[in-house]
Amino acid sequence: MSATSADDAPVRPGTAAADWLLPALGGAIFLGGWETLVRLLGVPKFILPAPSLIFETLVKDRASLLEALGFTATITLSAFVLAMLSGIALGVALTQNRMVERTFWPYAVMMQVTPVIAIAPIIVIWVGLDRVWLALLILAWLVAFFPILSNTAAGMKSVDHGLSNVFDLCGASRWKRFRYLQLPGALPYILAGARISSGLSVIGAVVAEFVAGSGSATGLAWVIVESGSLLNVPRMFAALFLLSAFGITIWLVMSAVQRALLRRWHESELAREN
Repeated sequence: MSATSADDAPVRPGTAAADWLLPALGGAIFLGGWETLVRLLGVPKFILPAPSLIFETLVKDRASLLEALGFTATITLSAFVLAMLSGIALGVALTQNRMVERTFWPYAVMMQVTPVIAIAPIIVIWVGLDRVWLALLILAWLVAFFPILSNTAAGMKSVDHGLSNVFDLCGASRWKRFRYLQLPGALPYILAGARISSGLSVIGAVVAEFVAGSGSATGLAWVIVESGSLLNVPRMFAALFLLSAFGITIWLVMSAVQRALLRRWHESELAREN
């Protein structure tokens, strides 16, 4: 019998549709139950608004909410890109020299375990109140940086020893070993770290806005703070919905990138019969 490639593997009918329909059905049931309970129990809108009221607020205040989303998205995506570039570069550098790794790895861990909310006021003071966006970018980067760094370092160290011996026998240069052995082997780890970091960059941007706040930040986090002080709970939920939708979008994009880069050769993305 001839072997079947991953691209020729049969796809069970309805599998792809079920991946979307089942979550959509569950969400519809949840929102329907939420709407029904709020109306039946007469829950005040400043405690728990109905989904219909949240949607109405989202449509009515769409201009200001989308503007706030643009600010938060800019900080988030900028921090994510910086985390990717710096995390991969430093992760590679740490694994190429044992002395460099021993010197700098403890400081990288220290950055990770230090609560961002504790150092946020210091960062804001250092960059100045006239450049709060820079403070938000730094804080969001700090949150998103470590998963990329640690996963890159783990991937670079996870090279198959048998293949490494083959490269030694062939007298491969350091550059060829990195390009053809270490980097491809580390790619699944890097992409997994990128998926984690993409979500953390959103969290980092929101936490940074909460801390910086004081009206100087204009993102969705500040909208939530401002709406809460005015007991405008439907607007709070509308902002939360946009944040969640934005975070899910980033995660789906990174999942698609991972699937596109790994689906032809890595076990995690190869098609299975069952």
